[in-house]
Amino acid sequence: MPDSPTGHSTESAAAAHAHHGAVPGGRWALAAHSTLHCLTGCIIGEVIGLGIGIELALGTAPTIALATILSYFSGFTLGLIPVMRSRGIALVDALKIIWLGEAISIGVMEVVMNAVDYRMGGMGTLSIFSWTAIRGLLVAVPAGFLAAWPVNYWLLGRNLKGCH
Repeated sequence: MPDSPTGHSTESAAAAHAHHGAVPGGRWALAAHSTLHCLTGCIIGEVIGLGIGIELALGTAPTIALATILSYFSGFTLGLIPVMRSRGIALVDALKIIWLGEAISIGVMEVVMNAVDYRMGGMGTLSIFSWTAIRGLLVAVPAGFLAAWPVNYWLLGRNLKGCH
């Protein structure tokens, strides 16, 4: 299989993760690992953005925008740091490696997570600590994972996303 833009074939990406003990089971397992990594960044930005938006009563659209922007920021940061460290490269070079796969994965996650949270009433509460807001996140997070997992599988198969 040809090398990806990240410098890894999907087999070498799976092998690289496997030798770290992270992903011993093929592309679906690698996609799950990649999705969990991406989800971690998304959750950080999502919770901070929702917290700010809800607590300041910004309204639904500004809250979604803020949560999405912060999710992209934290998601890209969590993707960039390992690439910069492992390859000893600068920020711009690391961004060139991860930007497309991360942008697509985070985008899918954010659309689903925000839609689920909105439908569950999480964005219409008066406090991020209300049961409605917490319940919205508890359902939105797994929904975001389930939506992005096959997308990451597809991205890995097309060499548009690599391990980091």
